[in-house]
Amino acid sequence: MINRNSADGSFYKRKFWTWGLFFLLGLAVFFILHIALGQVALTPREVMLALLNNQEDLFHRQIVWELRLPRTLIALAAGAMLGLAGAILQSVTRNPLAEPGLLGVSAGSVLMLVLYMTYLGGSASLTLQIPLFGLVGGIITVSAIYLLGWSRRGDALRFTVIGLLISAFLSACTSLVLLRHSEAIGSILLWTVGSLNGRVWIHWNILWPWFLIMVPIGLISAGAANALQLGDGVARGIGVPVGPVRAGLLLIAALLTAGAVSIVGAVGFIGLIGPHIARRIVGQDARRLFPFSALVTAWLLVGSDILSQGLSIPLFEGGRPASLPVGAVTAFMGAPFFIYLARRHMK
Repeated sequence: MINRNSADGSFYKRKFWTWGLFFLLGLAVFFILHIALGQVALTPREVMLALLNNQEDLFHRQIVWELRLPRTLIALAAGAMLGLAGAILQSVTRNPLAEPGLLGVSAGSVLMLVLYMTYLGGSASLTLQIPLFGLVGGIITVSAIYLLGWSRRGDALRFTVIGLLISAFLSACTSLVLLRHSEAIGSILLWTVGSLNGRVWIHWNILWPWFLIMVPIGLISAGAANALQLGDGVARGIGVPVGPVRAGLLLIAALLTAGAVSIVGAVGFIGLIGPHIARRIVGQDARRLFPFSALVTAWLLVGSDILSQGLSIPLFEGGRPASLPVGAVTAFMGAPFFIYLARRHMK
């Protein structure tokens, strides 16, 4: 007699490698396309020559290396971090609707960044202090949600509702700060929406250490997340210290989110869509779900930014047209996706 769990594991393992290869190839295509598009359109051949530091056209090489390559790398890294954070939060809360934005982590990071730039004279052009303030905001928020929202019974719904309420409160605080400092709206608005516009090497140099440290830690935590998905009683029965493990996973998700938000702003819903697609393909096992969520979400964010660059609007009255912030594109995708998931899980 075939063990069903073993059979399901083999089935999802095959899908993991098959679909993983598919998304890796798709990511490679999006990588080239993302660099090729812009006010100066390049062919794939010109992109490859520029990436290989070919001296044939110095103008193309400068466009690729100084402007477009860092933006593409940031989209890949930030997407992977938000996707992994979303998968961790969904596993911890056992709620498929959970994601960094809905649970307040993004709102906490953005509020702290806005306070830093308005009251402490910080610059939106980014210094090493920006990610630290985003980190502090994310940690404070997730700590408050954990202390207020998690009961001894491990009520995931209570935890999620508290997160939504805190997220709404923090977003309202951000709006009040911006209303009192209207002169700062122009430099801060894109942080609240989420944007990759103007991202260059200084931003990448701040992001990549966070990526290299936190993504492996998040992936290693898959075993602990699997234990929590069994339920608190079962997890305690197999010797897992539920409270510390849950707090550690929430901290990892907060660090991943704060690192990404401090560079690209509050890109909404991307941490919901990617993990949900990944779960449908590779199942609930966090050992496959976590890396696949990071891959799929990176693919989605790069694809969303490609679309955003093709949509130009005047961001302010009388202003010159600029590409639509990527956060607006993900919101257009994410809002109906969230409604669909909510209706499905309420049945």
